[in-house]
Amino acid sequence: MTIKSDHRALYLQVIDRMKQDIASGVYKEKEKLPSEFELSKSLGVSRATLREALRLLEEDNVIVRRHGVGTFVNSKPVFSSGIEELTSVSDMIRQAGMEPGVVYLSTSESICSEEDVNRFHCNPEDTVITIERVRTANGEPVVYCIDKVPSVFMPEGFLGRKESSIFSALEESGDIRISYAVTFIDPTGYHEEASPILECDPETALLVLKQHHYDENDRLVLYSKNYFRADKFSFHVVRKRL
Repeated sequence: MTIKSDHRALYLQVIDRMKQDIASGVYKEKEKLPSEFELSKSLGVSRATLREALRLLEEDNVIVRRHGVGTFVNSKPVFSSGIEELTSVSDMIRQAGMEPGVVYLSTSESICSEEDVNRFHCNPEDTVITIERVRTANGEPVVYCIDKVPSVFMPEGFLGRKESSIFSALEESGDIRISYAVTFIDPTGYHEEASPILECDPETALLVLKQHHYDENDRLVLYSKNYFRADKFSFHVVRKRL
């Protein structure tokens, strides 16, 4: 059945038809699509038109093309969140009806590096606590987290605790309340450290969120670098016209 039934550009019709077929289950998540020859023949379009549609579908993360292997339907993100609010990973997982968990990889304290001194505006002899964790959803690893915080901001004995919430630990004394965060999002492919920890296939992309958390006095109190599985998470932002 061809798609030449309206006056829009053919590649747009192909995109809509492919999305409809994926949504209806004609093509399932992680399933390999037919060859370009077969698809173009069944849709009644040229291979050039089909390639343009596939290119845009890949940009939208609907499909993924693996060189020398074929084209596959991407998994739909399970978790979606706006980045305007400081929503915890645990809350995102709960909202999807799944059980959040955490696996602690390491917690250490060390003298501040030059990068730490510049970031937190602390003294070179000060110390910083680094926490490495994996956040899970129903036991499956979905986020690899590296958090850094000046030791002076954390409660006494923190290193010996299994604290599930760094926010709670920071605010325990009552002197600190995290007010906002500046976030940078970078897409990346296979990462030699994070991808194996998250049990990713080599083709699975990651979203890296670098977050600088500030208190009510505009003081940087926490730096986080989180690797999210792009096949599990999507983020969006609401932009308002001024």
